[in-house]
Amino acid sequence: MSVISLVDNDALGKLIVRLTLGILMLFHGVAKILNPGAVGFIGSKLAEAGLPSVIAYGVYVGEVIAPVMIILGIFCRFGAVLTAGNMVVAIGLMHMGEIFALTQTGGWALELQGFFLFISLAIIFLGSGKYAVRPD
Repeated sequence: MSVISLVDNDALGKLIVRLTLGILMLFHGVAKILNPGAVGFIGSKLAEAGLPSVIAYGVYVGEVIAPVMIILGIFCRFGAVLTAGNMVVAIGLMHMGEIFALTQTGGWALELQGFFLFISLAIIFLGSGKYAVRPD
């Protein structure tokens, strides 16, 4: 394999993007599994917004099931839709006041949330690539 083929390899790039999003998002899901009180907190925020608190359990779908789908490349685009939806809800519930805010060092206050949302959108459009259990 030549250096040129390594550099010009969109399938490898898609795999790296998938693994990055999936693994980093999965850490958040595992943290919620290990700290079930987090789901109760999310449920209280949903109730404050006039929504059923039971929707909070959807965080397990968006932060555990969807990342595993993305990592493995099984219905990858659908997993990315679930992750993007999870991030839209998270931003809407917890971070609306920070959308136009900067940190003390000049970065966007929602860098992490924005990363998860926009990389999810990229995967929706790019698909899994060929290095997947079920390429799309």
